[in-house]
Amino acid sequence: MSATRLLVLGVVRMYGKAHGYQVRRELLTWSADKWANVQPGSIYHALKKMTAEQLLEQVEIEPGESGPDRTAYRLTEAGQTEFDLLLAKALSEPDPLGDYRSAGITLMTTLPRKRVVSLLRHQLVKAESEEQGLRLLSEESGDWGRPPHVRELYLLWRSHAEAGVNWLRGLIERLESGEYHMADDPGRSFGEPPE
Repeated sequence: MSATRLLVLGVVRMYGKAHGYQVRRELLTWSADKWANVQPGSIYHALKKMTAEQLLEQVEIEPGESGPDRTAYRLTEAGQTEFDLLLAKALSEPDPLGDYRSAGITLMTTLPRKRVVSLLRHQLVKAESEEQGLRLLSEESGDWGRPPHVRELYLLWRSHAEAGVNWLRGLIERLESGEYHMADDPGRSFGEPPE
């Protein structure tokens, strides 16, 4: 799955309607170019592709200031469904590279607290299973194959898996204790569309 796709849908949803430059500027303020490798070209490509897929619709064209005209987009009903599905997947599935999960964490406040906790618990079960498998693999004393120092890769992967599990447990605890303003809390949460 593409972190760019989820992030672009999330930003357009957040603004109600947005043009490419606005989406790009918002994602740059989140440093998404660094942690999700979101590049300007991928943003404009995603906008065009999702418009062709009828997840977004063009709502107006504004004259550009010393440049091309700016097309504003908004989510369609299908786009909202896609956003919901992508966000649920980003929060519930392990992500080896981390960019998709990072996009999900950035937009998690658009969901009710209990829903996010439930999705993260689902991810935690899978992450604990992966950690246990890597633990067993790294503790085996048998023949590792050649060369023997390849075992260090399993130790590294195990360390990453342990850190991920600990972080997930901590995030779930923080959410359950009321940390962060979520969609079902009074007032407007980060990422919620305008009323």
